[in-house]
Amino acid sequence: MRSIEPIAKFDLAFSLFCLQHKFAHPASRISKAVSHTGDGHLYAMFGVMAYWFGGLEGKQFLIVGLLAFSIERPIYWLTKNLFKRRRPHELSQLVTSFVTPFDRYSLPSGHTAAAFLIATVVSVFYADVALFAYLWAILIAGSRILLGVHFFTDVVLGALLGIACAHLALSVMGV
Repeated sequence: MRSIEPIAKFDLAFSLFCLQHKFAHPASRISKAVSHTGDGHLYAMFGVMAYWFGGLEGKQFLIVGLLAFSIERPIYWLTKNLFKRRRPHELSQLVTSFVTPFDRYSLPSGHTAAAFLIATVVSVFYADVALFAYLWAILIAGSRILLGVHFFTDVVLGALLGIACAHLALSVMGV
């Protein structure tokens, strides 16, 4: 475990840097709104709209998205329950959590994984909005840190998980 100690120290220091300033509470209000966009309801709406209005490409978008999530969700759940990494506020009383997380453990960030999964699939099917999709995913990742429920490495690994699952689904579907 000694080899991950520098990472854990960095994570805690980064969380404290992000959460111990006079703007933490106002930033948390914005972060709650941003984070809420990654709760899942918009993904379903995107998929349904693509299916109804996107022709064959929209149908393929929905299928790839569903496949990607069917790959990502079990990996996410297994990883969370294998590593059982405690959340920032559980490791330090100096860290404030501004929301109650959906589950117990922090590694990887599920919101971030889902946001980057969607951003990756969107970037393939709708390249014109790829930059917006990735910026939105980055904002979701940042919001999870600013809400005090994830460490920096949680969101980095969540992003990598989402991107990898999206690429695997795209590959399986021959896109």
